[in-house]
Amino acid sequence: MGGERVRRGRGTPARTVAYAACGAVLLAGCASMPDSGDLRGVESTPRKDTQVRVYAMPPSDDATPAQIVQGFLEALTSDDADYKTARQYLTPEASKYWRPEQSTTVLSDGPGARADREPREDSTALTYTLTGTKFATVDAQQAYAPASGQYSELVRLVKDDKSGQWRIDAVPQGVVMGKSDFQRNYTSFNKYYFASNVDVNGSSLPMAVADPVYVRRHVDPTTRMVRSLISGPTSWLDPVVRSSFPTGTQLREGAGPLTPDDRGTLTVPLDDRASEIGTGRCEEMAAQLLFTLRGLSPAVEEVELRADGGQLCSLTQDGAETVATRGALNQPDHLYFLDREHKLVRIAAGSAGADPEAAPGALGQGEQGLRSVAVARDERTAAGVALNGQELFVSALAQGATLGEPVLRSQGKTEQDRLTPPSWDAQGGLWVADRDPARPGLYLLPQGADQPLQVRTPGLEGRIRAVRVAADGVRIALVVEKGDERSLLVGRIERSGPDEAGSSERTTVTVVELRSATPELEQVTAMSWAGDSRLVVVGREHGGVEQMKYVEVDGSTPDVPPPAALTGVKALTAAGDENAPLVAYSVDGIVRLPSGAQWQKVTQGTAPVYPG
Repeated sequence: MGGERVRRGRGTPARTVAYAACGAVLLAGCASMPDSGDLRGVESTPRKDTQVRVYAMPPSDDATPAQIVQGFLEALTSDDADYKTARQYLTPEASKYWRPEQSTTVLSDGPGARADREPREDSTALTYTLTGTKFATVDAQQAYAPASGQYSELVRLVKDDKSGQWRIDAVPQGVVMGKSDFQRNYTSFNKYYFASNVDVNGSSLPMAVADPVYVRRHVDPTTRMVRSLISGPTSWLDPVVRSSFPTGTQLREGAGPLTPDDRGTLTVPLDDRASEIGTGRCEEMAAQLLFTLRGLSPAVEEVELRADGGQLCSLTQDGAETVATRGALNQPDHLYFLDREHKLVRIAAGSAGADPEAAPGALGQGEQGLRSVAVARDERTAAGVALNGQELFVSALAQGATLGEPVLRSQGKTEQDRLTPPSWDAQGGLWVADRDPARPGLYLLPQGADQPLQVRTPGLEGRIRAVRVAADGVRIALVVEKGDERSLLVGRIERSGPDEAGSSERTTVTVVELRSATPELEQVTAMSWAGDSRLVVVGREHGGVEQMKYVEVDGSTPDVPPPAALTGVKALTAAGDENAPLVAYSVDGIVRLPSGAQWQKVTQGTAPVYPG
């Protein structure tokens, strides 16, 4: 790929920005740069275009301290594989100890740099303070987290006695850049592990769990994602997942870059730690790779794992689905909702004009009116909350099935202080929260029928207003009300067996490390899982208008168009299957949003849900 190198004024480093598709050259940040004084943060590069390549220029012989600092900051946003150009702005000693991969600090605007004093002609050492407002961080595991507060770090420069050139000899670990440069440089992908405490309704297939990480978009992302997958899950997810790669496994020394051949086969050479594994475990490793690379490299149709000079196994994309399952592979048969009589009805998933039919069983054909429902992922059982919000019923979706006694009752004094809509996990467990101010709690009914188990929620402040469990069964999304705010939090579900004293025969379930998925929204009114690591949310920013958007479980915003605007949304549901349209209950009744289209009226009704 070509591209003309450009310079911005005498002695000033610059970047070349080239489009791979057309070879066009853009001048990035062409404003003149001061030789001294403050440096203002500049968002100088095009945003989010996946075809953009940015190359840094090394420092010129007569570069001033201000130009050295600015050139270094710009080099951090380039597509140099190992930050080779950025290191040219450092002294050899500083380059030796600088670890750019340790973290990425994202600022709302580009970093500013302020000289701590005006440089004199005889100066041989200077310090600059890098400043900005924190927006997010990416740690050494490539895990994203929203951040806030002020950023302030020192950069020290020295003047070489012999050459007279300025270089940086003290620099903060990691890299720093503005939000728009981050969005152009980095992209989020899911790597996949297996749930360690989830039995998917007796299935022998392990459940794949998405672990989102951020990698540099144009710097060999395939090899970086493979290395990240092999190294293990991020700290937040680690307690509830397992990897089939033997502990300590790495790519064979000297391997890379990894690219598929003309047939779409990606060969992954591993070190000797993987040489003794059996075929079953090897195929699980291959399935992890195929799930991980599906969104990253569509050209990868098959993975071949090798170690100790020989083939361990190979697996195709279709074969991966026979080795493990994941949420996006579970295609719903029906969309369910409540009709005008508050009974459970359904239509074929994806259908736009079909008349709804009564769901088989007591919730669709009985006398009990409902205000909310949830359907088990195998579509054999349904749960419904009574019109008054006080009672939770469970019934089989089968002709002739009867309605027994409520499986849970709330003592809340008003309808709004009683039970939330329920949600089913991958094990067939039924989750619901009681909003009773006197007895708030989150409950799990194993198999939807056992005695309700109160779920521990350490650190939770506020009342739960809504509950949705991920298809993988190890993550849960909660809308939590505290004061005047309603926030969307995502927690990890941990399960443990009977206590050591043997006084309890029941599993202990705890939701831990709750973290915000929408830090910018103060009023979340509806939400649903919309993929392996994504949710769709309706909410409002402080002083803003209601909006619908996609968010990732780590609090980042995916690089995808938001859903078309829709007013008066009271509930919404999405399926893991990307082909199933988003469905909402609004002032117009039940509406659907097919891919690439506008909202379409389906029918009158309330409380739409896909299975889950």
